[in-house]
Amino acid sequence: MAEPVRFVVDGEEFDVVRDGSSIHHTWLSGPNASYGFSIGGSSAVARSDEEIRSEIRAFLSGINPGTGYRAE
Repeated sequence: MAEPVRFVVDGEEFDVVRDGSSIHHTWLSGPNASYGFSIGGSSAVARSDEEIRSEIRAFLSGINPGTGYRAE
C-alpha cells in the first residue's frame, strides 16, 4: 500500500491512498474517526488529483451536518 497523500478540499482534510485498483479516502477533519469512502475498479488508479478533489466534494455534499455521516 502506498503512503497517503493529504488533500485539503473546501477546508476539509483527507488522506488518500492508492492501493492496487482502489483509492481510499479518509476524512481526517470530520467528526467521525476514520470515516471516508473508497473507489475501486480499473480506472480508479488513473484518477487525477482534480478528479479526486471532485469526488471528495461530492462525498462532502452528501454529509448530514447533524450526524457527520452520509445521508442515506
